Amino acid sequence: MLTLRIARGRCLPLGASATPDGVNFCLLCRHGTAVFLVLYTLEGRKPIAEIALHPRRNRTGDHWHVLVAGLPPAFNYGWRVDGPSGDGNMFNADLVLLDPAATGVSDGASWGESVETDKRFTTRRSVYLRRPFHWQEDVPLVTPMEDTIIYELHVRGFTCHPNSMTAHPGTFAGLIEKIPYLRSLGITAVELLPIHEFDECDCPFVNPNTGERLRNFWGYNSIAFAAPKSAYAASGTDHGQITEFREMVRAFHAAGIEVFLDVVFNHTGEGDERGRTYSFRGLDNKLYYMIGPDGRYLNFSGCGNTVNCNHPIVRQLLMSCLRYWVADMHIDGLRFDLASVMGRDYQGHVLGDPPVVEMISEEGVLADTKLIAEPWDAAGLYQVGTFPYGRRWSEWNGKYRDDVRRFWKGEPGAAGALATRLCGSSDLYDTTGRRPHHSVNFLTCHDGFTMWDLVSFNEKHNLANGEDNRDGNNDNLSWNCGTEGPTDDPFILGLRRRQVRNLVATLLLSQGVPMLLGGDEFLRTQQGNNNAWCQDNEISWVDWTLAGKNADFLRFVQEMIALRKRHPALRRRSFFQGPEVVWHGVEPHKPDFSQTSKTLALTLDGRQTGRELDRDFYMAFNAGRETLLFTIPDSAQGKPWRRAIDTALASPLDIAGLDEGPEVPTGSRYAVAPFSLIVLIAEG
Repeated sequence: MLTLRIARGRCLPLGASATPDGVNFCLLCRHGTAVFLVLYTLEGRKPIAEIALHPRRNRTGDHWHVLVAGLPPAFNYGWRVDGPSGDGNMFNADLVLLDPAATGVSDGASWGESVETDKRFTTRRSVYLRRPFHWQEDVPLVTPMEDTIIYELHVRGFTCHPNSMTAHPGTFAGLIEKIPYLRSLGITAVELLPIHEFDECDCPFVNPNTGERLRNFWGYNSIAFAAPKSAYAASGTDHGQITEFREMVRAFHAAGIEVFLDVVFNHTGEGDERGRTYSFRGLDNKLYYMIGPDGRYLNFSGCGNTVNCNHPIVRQLLMSCLRYWVADMHIDGLRFDLASVMGRDYQGHVLGDPPVVEMISEEGVLADTKLIAEPWDAAGLYQVGTFPYGRRWSEWNGKYRDDVRRFWKGEPGAAGALATRLCGSSDLYDTTGRRPHHSVNFLTCHDGFTMWDLVSFNEKHNLANGEDNRDGNNDNLSWNCGTEGPTDDPFILGLRRRQVRNLVATLLLSQGVPMLLGGDEFLRTQQGNNNAWCQDNEISWVDWTLAGKNADFLRFVQEMIALRKRHPALRRRSFFQGPEVVWHGVEPHKPDFSQTSKTLALTLDGRQTGRELDRDFYMAFNAGRETLLFTIPDSAQGKPWRRAIDTALASPLDIAGLDEGPEVPTGSRYAVAPFSLIVLIAEG
């Protein structure tokens, strides 16, 4: 029998925190009129105590707080809140709510096994559990952004396939097992799809082919912004997700790899008025969400609700969670999903200087943390190149993706756009004092086709998602090379392999920050599904047998990454000025940027990189259907050229290790095959 002692408590920090005198609980709730703290044992379903907070003694401003002594080292808890009805309020004193600042959530440790019994409210509880963790000598790596190579992956999907050969598939521990592979690949940072607690069983759709109930695989439906998902921990049934996550971060850092999180602050898993109440709706619906004049949720996220990010109260919660991930969990970077939502006021109007973006930009704890915006939202606000407080933020460059895809698809008028994207997209960033590293260049990501599907499908094939193929992007700028989907035709397969080499090489030769989609390096396929958010199966799982089957392409990607890391000329800190880059066509100094051009060539002066000295580069791109003879110009330093890359050649000739390929004489004519590129590097 517990004997609890109650005191007033403190108004900070939010959530449950240990003090010398007990556990302090603090809840941010402005419009609630009655607040109750409900306490449970770690495994119990019935409350062991319920404490009514006094509206004067246990309240400071909008913060309700109480200190409780005599609690066990680990327990569950929740909040009951009553308040006014109508006018957008949805208080219900019968519901026990999660603490929005909780660092753990009960149940849910077994993937795919939902404990929820009602669509209207949750039976999950906030978890308090203190376990000491020794970070040893772990400190942030602070890899310069211009030297960063990002690898986007899904914690479960990366290792849950039986052929991943991991002892702890689908978990943070499973990722630790794959660190040697990631080091051999050469990437410098992993970007994890959402790892904040969510309910994978909230997907309403059924696979029409199998009758299988689908799951919310991606996890863009957070219910607790500071709680790592317990089902992503091998130790989750023992509430070990926080410790296991920290062990993963520490192991990545020891291997020289940073860890970025995909942060979803634009909406929550509560959905619209038909969704389940976890916390925010029951704590202060009209404060946490954007509500229209008709009392319905404004939906700028496409997911049923939109978080009212720029309200001062909401900002406090979001900032508290971000500080936790950086200060307590040692996260190196934050990628904000649909970040343009954070630029809207409570009515959805676009703000010139959104307060929450400014707070994140200026927060001292985050000063060394990489900030990355997905600079658009589901309602059409598109801010590539114009995201607020942009000097602090890098951006997913959707224009880079589209322009490079257009060029290699062979569309007219794409040569000039390719030239701009190769140089770091100065048209988007230079005029505002930003630099190439503000552009996160990507050609594929979780949302859309994989690299192999990009060259294998003209159309999306999403019927398995249960939405009659209506979901997903219809304009993919993809090209199937002549046949839709799988084929045994050796010509088409050869062209597809050439095209993926072109795409990866272009990505890693471009100024800016490259991002690869996990599994693209060995040609993973999603069978043409370009919106696999609900596919918890082999469509989304990484098939590790492909690393052996496509070892030639994996080697190409590894060598491309190594080449980029060897050459500072590809990782400039500033945009090109004057003769640092010289444009050519099939003849030197005669570039063709016309609408009909499908070619591009350039030379880089290795003495003018804006950083360390380097060797000279020559690159030639041919997205036409005929072989073209490119006359090779002099190198800027007068050194002989050696071939480093020719994507038309079979492995291992397609890329030379350490850039030591055969010599290519100045003034000679090099036959660049259709849909291929070459790179020459001057001798050192």
